[in-house]
Amino acid sequence: MTQSIIIQIGQCGNQIGYRFWDCAVKEYDSVNKLSNWNPSLSSFFYNSEKKINHFKTATCFKSLKARAVLIDMEEGVINDIMKSPLATLFEQKQVINDVSGAGNNWAVGYFDYGNKYKDQISEVIRKSAEQCDCLQCFFCLHSMGGGTGSGVGTFVLRLLEEEYPEVFRFVTAVYPSEDDDVVTSPYNSLLAMHQLTEAADFVIPIENQALINITQNVSKHSSSKVEVQKSKSEKPFDSMNNIVASLLLNLTSSSRFEGSMNVDLNEISMNLVPFPKLHYITTSMTPIFSSSLNFVPKRNFDQIFTDAFSKENQLLCVDPKSCLYLACALMVRGEVEVSDIRKNIDKIKPKLNFIYWNQEGWKTGLCSVPPANMKSSLLTLANNTCIHYTCMDLRNRFVKLYKRKAHLHHYTHVSGFEQSLFDESLTSIDLLISEYEKLEATSKIPPPCFERLKVF
Repeated sequence: MTQSIIIQIGQCGNQIGYRFWDCAVKEYDSVNKLSNWNPSLSSFFYNSEKKINHFKTATCFKSLKARAVLIDMEEGVINDIMKSPLATLFEQKQVINDVSGAGNNWAVGYFDYGNKYKDQISEVIRKSAEQCDCLQCFFCLHSMGGGTGSGVGTFVLRLLEEEYPEVFRFVTAVYPSEDDDVVTSPYNSLLAMHQLTEAADFVIPIENQALINITQNVSKHSSSKVEVQKSKSEKPFDSMNNIVASLLLNLTSSSRFEGSMNVDLNEISMNLVPFPKLHYITTSMTPIFSSSLNFVPKRNFDQIFTDAFSKENQLLCVDPKSCLYLACALMVRGEVEVSDIRKNIDKIKPKLNFIYWNQEGWKTGLCSVPPANMKSSLLTLANNTCIHYTCMDLRNRFVKLYKRKAHLHHYTHVSGFEQSLFDESLTSIDLLISEYEKLEATSKIPPPCFERLKVF
């Protein structure tokens, strides 16, 4: 059994991480009614006492600890976590925080706080890694627009690259919307993306605007009867964080539960990333529902499959069907027949444009345990050239600020930061866009026709 460590950084990363751990505990509880330690727990948890009492809620997990590192340069979110019902999952030695924050500045997060806490971060990660029998990957959760998420988040990524070069580095990064209230978010996002391109193995970019669109759509389609039941205690970003947490639960389901076609995390990366730096993966998920409304739409698997490839269910504001697929993975959960999966793939294939050298570029995983309160679910992961539109949008927002030299002094006064980092980051995203556009252009070129070998 392999293990993974989740490193949640900044306000966004820690809020998503909290939702992941909360839902993961509930999923395990719904499956494992035994009083003793279940080996399947070891992928993301460890047992500090080698014995667990019968559990019904997270507060009963006295000896169960999350394989997690919590980092923030402010106290608020982590303090809330350590006072929550999930507090027993974490020990104070897993926490690294400050009080002042990074001031929405990538340079402050990366250089000031990164260097200040480098040794402590390294030590906490090392101790977490020593708890693993077979460490397979790190999951980094952070935003791209803030200072801590973008700056400290990518500093940690570089540290992992240096100290654990053989361990997969998965990143889930939340990109700011165009009307983000952080004026410097285009700077932070572009500087961070340069680091993701260079140091990550697998990046799942998620746009805030896509999450907003999805939550609004879910709320609109919820019946009026359940709509009035919406919890007054729900915070504005809770529904959005739930979506990202659900994505992570589906992505890691094969690592946490049994299934007839379980897929290892490194298999996903190997199948979806044909070129080292083209590791940005578009995702969609269905069904998506509001936990606060306790409303799950009734959909059969054929409908779920169709929904997963619709523009409305994408976690980026893009339409993959209008662009070129390099590869696609399907992470199915629940009691679903392999024949039904195959039937739906055959049905959707004529509507999708796959690159000529990977026409059968599908990878399928089937985990028998469905998400809580559902019969089945589907997560799609695609390496698709549509990502270059997200990159172009980010680039345009960056250039709009940079050509006016607006707010540059906030970055250049930070020790270690050079203005050339802006130019390097701009060059990096230009090269990334160019590579995806070159691949996109191949869709207009007829595939080579090789003469069949004659056998005499």
